Amino acid sequence: MAGQLPARSRTLEAATALGLAAALPAFAATFRGPRDRFWSRMTATGAVLGGLALAANPRLRRTHIGAREVALGLASAAALYGTFRLGDRFARRFVPGGDDQIRDIYSLRDLAPRGETAARLVTIVGPAEELFWRGLVQEALMRRYGRWTGAAVAAAAYSAVHVTTGNLTLMGAAGVAGAHWCALYAAGVPIGALIVSHCAWDVWIFLVQPTGDIS
Repeated sequence: MAGQLPARSRTLEAATALGLAAALPAFAATFRGPRDRFWSRMTATGAVLGGLALAANPRLRRTHIGAREVALGLASAAALYGTFRLGDRFARRFVPGGDDQIRDIYSLRDLAPRGETAARLVTIVGPAEELFWRGLVQEALMRRYGRWTGAAVAAAAYSAVHVTTGNLTLMGAAGVAGAHWCALYAAGVPIGALIVSHCAWDVWIFLVQPTGDIS
């Protein structure tokens, strides 16, 4: 019962409910608002949600990133990139409008200088997504429903919030990436390694080596 949960768990659940309620309109505004302000809105959304996670879960303030976390994170990012290479072919061939939707996602690369975009992804957007979706949302769900059920619900929530983008392929991609990181977190991979994974994957797949033709 919710009333029997420890105070820490109740705090996490309240913050998760608040964060999810804010994430839906924030993601809609980010992806459906004027495109020339996309990266500013994405950064602001990350800062707010990541800040909420840090405020609600004190353990996140002690996140450590050392050699072990870097190695785990890079290996995780490489594995996820391989999955997306296959997924790109499937989406372009079998998802209605998949090719156009993938090209639309990659067109966001051209809205700001690459160096600025990379800086936003590495310093705010990537870390904030892990702090919020794994360090807050998944942590709260695992405390209530158990490790693997909580991870599954967290992955579903991460995918579902992307429905506001109107891009079916992006929603599916978020589901795959979310399931990957949620499974790792449930298995005990530290949040520092997941931050490295998310940042490395974002920069590599989006700015360095896209998964397919984007011209």
